[in-house]
Amino acid sequence: VQLVQSGAELRNPGASVKVSCKASGYDFSSAYIEWIRQTPGQGLEWMGKIDPEDGQTKYARKFQGRVSITADTATSTAYVELISLRAEDTAVYYCAVRLADWGQGTQVTVSS
Repeated sequence: VQLVQSGAELRNPGASVKVSCKASGYDFSSAYIEWIRQTPGQGLEWMGKIDPEDGQTKYARKFQGRVSITADTATSTAYVELISLRAEDTAVYYCAVRLADWGQGTQVTVSS
């Protein structure tokens, strides 16, 4: 299993960001893709997940209304989009499959 994420992003407060996660080495539709972030000085925060087979999603309450997770089975790529960014969203964002295989992480920095 290999998960390759998009590169680092810098955004202003109030903007949005979309991070991608391209999967290979397994049947993309067979397992949930989960998104987790790690903020400076804090632990890991689970953001949500998607079933690529049917597109069903589940989000952590903390992010509901601001986060959207999608998956494109044609390209085996999952996405997480976060809107209305604030400084506290500065973090490294990870995708994972079965919480066993992880992407390399994407640094998102929110700063004016």
